[in-house]
Amino acid sequence: MKQPSKPPDFIIIGVQKGGTTSLYNYLIQHPQIAPAAQKEIHYFDLNFHQTPDWYYSQFPQPESGEFQLTGEASPYYIFHPRVPERIHNFSPKVKIIALLRNPVERAISHYHYYIKIGYESLSLESAIACEPDRLKGEIAKLLSSPNYYSYEHQHHTYLSRGIYADQLPAWMQLFPKSQLLILKSEDLYTNPCGTYHTVLEFLDLPPHQLQTYEKYNSNQYPPVGEKVYEQLKAYYRSHNQRLAQMCDRDFGWD
Repeated sequence: MKQPSKPPDFIIIGVQKGGTTSLYNYLIQHPQIAPAAQKEIHYFDLNFHQTPDWYYSQFPQPESGEFQLTGEASPYYIFHPRVPERIHNFSPKVKIIALLRNPVERAISHYHYYIKIGYESLSLESAIACEPDRLKGEIAKLLSSPNYYSYEHQHHTYLSRGIYADQLPAWMQLFPKSQLLILKSEDLYTNPCGTYHTVLEFLDLPPHQLQTYEKYNSNQYPPVGEKVYEQLKAYYRSHNQRLAQMCDRDFGWD
């Protein structure tokens, strides 16, 4: 007998270019996890005009004795200012997973990826310099209008997406520690098996060994100049310190 529709059991909220595709693909190989129709559903940020039934329809509904859990991974969720409250109102018991990557490396990867797919034409230095002007007024519009879409906020936020200390408080206020798992992307890269099993434990699932831990969406880009790299490090230093205090953890990015 089919069970009634239910929301996902877990949501990977980000970050963009932080390993979410790899982690999601590891999780859906567990025998007790079933995949959504697609990894990134973007209901709570880009598709919130759709009905809840539309969102439910993106997930398989279990039959007796089948899988236990399902979930999705939309890396814009962590950054969109309306999403934490939307998710909490929709499913206050859902488990939230955040992968945080060194913001300098994340920004560079984000930039090069957008150059590759045609979303950016400026140099990295110019894109960083232009970000405040590109974003001017966009957050206020997102907060004032529930259906407003900001191309600039979604795409041209190389610096802003790495200020995790500004993004996490809303999640921490709404979800208890037992429902919020914050991971370092670098731990996933260097120890995918260990990180995978940390997530399984968080989801109250039994251990499961994968044959391989393939890296998904991993790209190689030319190195950036030392000047802009040091500029990015300096920019994030105080923000990383705030994050360390907030999470009571040294992320080791400085």
